Amino acid sequence: MNEDAPALDDVLDAVGPRLRALRQQSGATLAQLSETTGISVSTLSRLESGQRRPTLELLLPLARAHQLPLDELVGAPTTGDPRIHGRPFSRHGRTFIPLTRRPGGLQAYKLIIPAHDPSHEPKQRVHEGYEWLYILSGRLRLLLGDHDLILTAGEAAEFDTHLPHWFGSPGPEPVELLSLFGPQGERLHIRARPSNS
Repeated sequence: MNEDAPALDDVLDAVGPRLRALRQQSGATLAQLSETTGISVSTLSRLESGQRRPTLELLLPLARAHQLPLDELVGAPTTGDPRIHGRPFSRHGRTFIPLTRRPGGLQAYKLIIPAHDPSHEPKQRVHEGYEWLYILSGRLRLLLGDHDLILTAGEAAEFDTHLPHWFGSPGPEPVELLSLFGPQGERLHIRARPSNS
């Protein structure tokens, strides 16, 4: 007997009400959704009421129409997939994509900072911790104590966050970077290549 079957049935049973709620949140009618997806109004109605079992052929155009990944559209449970699927969040106009799951200890983020906003003046701050930054694309302006640095793709910086600091995009394009942050001051342990003997 397949232990996953009851969970799958539960997920599929919940799809109809979820599809109805998504459509109503967007303010679309069945006719409008039918036009967008190419699925007949009667099929959409039966899907929403649970009279028709959802299939991949029906769910893919609905996921596109609602601009959601398929697993979000159906509300699928997490699968134990070892890859990280953190939910992005925004803070002060910056997008953070968590790359670690456990709270506390070293935290990793992909960070996207929009092009510099001239009305937002850099303000250095201090706090507990230790930070390491690696630039993926664009340019990053890093104010670190009395230093004013521009870092470009492939460059990295590390610093104790007790030192006054600020970083952002100097423009004209956004900057993408990896940020590793140790809230209790944890530092990275960098291992050099073994020497050839």
